[in-house]
Amino acid sequence: MQMLNKNCNAPTDLKNPLIEEIHFVHVQIAQLKEKTKNFYFHVLLSQYNCPKCSGELTMTDQSQCSCLCGNILDPTLTFQKSICCGARLIRRTFHYACSRCNKTNPSRFIFDERVFDREYFSRMMQASRVKARKKKEEMIRFLTEARSGELPLLQEPCLELIPGLVEDLNDLVGADDLIPDNSRLEIDTGFEMDDYRSHILSALGCGSRMFSSINRILSDPREDRIWRFVTLVFMRHEREVELTQQNNDLLIESIEG
Repeated sequence: MQMLNKNCNAPTDLKNPLIEEIHFVHVQIAQLKEKTKNFYFHVLLSQYNCPKCSGELTMTDQSQCSCLCGNILDPTLTFQKSICCGARLIRRTFHYACSRCNKTNPSRFIFDERVFDREYFSRMMQASRVKARKKKEEMIRFLTEARSGELPLLQEPCLELIPGLVEDLNDLVGADDLIPDNSRLEIDTGFEMDDYRSHILSALGCGSRMFSSINRILSDPREDRIWRFVTLVFMRHEREVELTQQNNDLLIESIEG
């Protein structure tokens, strides 16, 4: 049993030595880079002295060094001149530039500096716009070519030319069930506007009433409200009543002729 458990656990105990050591390799690379940077700055700053006390300078931050006397300075601005004009440098947001011609100058006191190249950036942006425009033009051309051609109609379409089409369409929408054969659609709403007008004027008298307080004429409350409102709209147009919205109700006021 012990032998079986040992054999079963064997695959999980196998590890790749390369994967185990990769973290150690990363640490070694970072340490080597840090030592290289420190050595670089030590050699570079050995050529200069503190302007205040002539003491030894030590790099303490990005393009910043300090002296034992407490003096902190930017070595790029203090010791470096522009390559183009030999003038002093000025600090921009992402780089240093010549104070005379404003041309970008890389700093010797920044390790692994990434200088913002305005000309390169402008060129890449222009290339990106050209690429986007070409892609848009290709898409328009593709959609234009994929568009269906025109369908000229030489005569008016006639559904009866296709046998059984009308019957199939009627069956699809249920037309035969909606309108039975030999039947007529008779519309009788029972609405008489004069009756509603007289009823409303009688309820108002010379005063005012709320729309909801006027008694209905029809047995159906919903239909009665509809026709009552329609009558009021016409009466408002004829300047017989004035209508004012009040919350969910309507105030009806009689206008004396």
